[in-house]
Amino acid sequence: MEAFSPRKIVQELDKYIIGQHTAKRMVAIALRNRWRRRQVPEELQDEIAPKNIIMIGPTGVGKTEIARRLAKLAQSPFLKVEASKFTEVGYVGRDVESMIRDLMEIGISMVKQEEYETLRPKAEEQAEERLLDILLPVRPHRRMRRPQITGAQPEPTEEMEVAQRTREKFRKMLRNGRLHDREVEIETQISAIPVVEVFSPAGMEEMDINIKDMFSNIFPTKSKRRKVKVPEALQILVQEELSRLIDTDKVTKMAKDRVEQMGIVFIDELDKISGHGSAHHGPDVSREGVQRDLLPIIEGSSVNTKHGVIKTDHILFVAAGAFHVSKPSDLIPELQGRFPLRAELSALSRDDFVRILTEPKNALVTQYQELLRTEGVTLAFEEAAIQEIATLAEEVNDRAENIGARRLHTIMEKLLEEVSFEAPDMRGITVTVTPQMVRERLNEIVKNQDLSRYIL
Repeated sequence: MEAFSPRKIVQELDKYIIGQHTAKRMVAIALRNRWRRRQVPEELQDEIAPKNIIMIGPTGVGKTEIARRLAKLAQSPFLKVEASKFTEVGYVGRDVESMIRDLMEIGISMVKQEEYETLRPKAEEQAEERLLDILLPVRPHRRMRRPQITGAQPEPTEEMEVAQRTREKFRKMLRNGRLHDREVEIETQISAIPVVEVFSPAGMEEMDINIKDMFSNIFPTKSKRRKVKVPEALQILVQEELSRLIDTDKVTKMAKDRVEQMGIVFIDELDKISGHGSAHHGPDVSREGVQRDLLPIIEGSSVNTKHGVIKTDHILFVAAGAFHVSKPSDLIPELQGRFPLRAELSALSRDDFVRILTEPKNALVTQYQELLRTEGVTLAFEEAAIQEIATLAEEVNDRAENIGARRLHTIMEKLLEEVSFEAPDMRGITVTVTPQMVRERLNEIVKNQDLSRYIL
């Protein structure tokens, strides 16, 4: 985490997201503050609370994309959830505490992978020895010939030296890949636990996991012999050795600390649980009820998981919403106070569309060029054609619903529909997209408002 300064984080986000510098800077500072807090004196660490963020902006401007890219940069447990999936405790649906349980599972998985990478050389070495034992089994009469004098080391016989040379020869062949086509019979462990389907009420999502844990103690694991190729056998044996070598208690302890100190939860579609600015009568299980349930978790509380109690005091929460119908002020005041920082993302202009089509690493133009290259078709875009596509996207967004950069996906798909369909029969041909081609394919649909509502 130390390597990523706020400037570096913004630069990484710039590779995939156009504009929105305010939101990027705010997120970058919040992410860096996670590392800074760990460097202050220990007695002060608990006093520094994370500054939660709300990103406000129309759909398709990069809110969710910032979260996706942030997950790769965070180097800490990161979970993205949709606020609309949750309901108030006591009703059918997921309760908000499940997000912390999911975050803990992500933390466990992350630490396990790191431990696996550390232990892999030792596991590969042990797996190689086991595989050589399978390829060169020791004959029973050889074991009988060994001297039985207690306290004395057996002298190496000629037969033992030949066996050792043969083993080293096979080891060399195994590492050079000369045994990859050979089949071996290995013994693998399979679970004997019966399949149990549990339909549990809200807050009881882990009941089925606990039942499986209980059954695992009752039903012992069974071994099964199967014939596989040498590379697959080596992979299976490495996984078995890793499972034996890893310390699960150490992994759980490290993951718990990482989740509590560096965990990040991204709550998307927060506007869907706001009150829409109108008075509600009776219980509203998917709006105010969820907001009330979110309060203690965001403020800091203890959540029970199967790995122990997780404290949420220092987990960073980043929320996002379009807030078309409602406003952030429609959220209950207590929840507004839990998100002190707000970043407004601006709607995309024609120039932004041009940059989105060409600049990012995963630019749409690049994606379509690479897709058609697999068919042997070269796709080229004139600069004026890209300008025309951006103009049409802005025009349709202004007239119909503004869905931001997602409009480009629809327009590009419609524009290249014919080429994509005929591509297998066009190998070796270069297709150049011109402004005239863009107008011919799309102008009629753009002008006809009824058609554009359904097609674009």
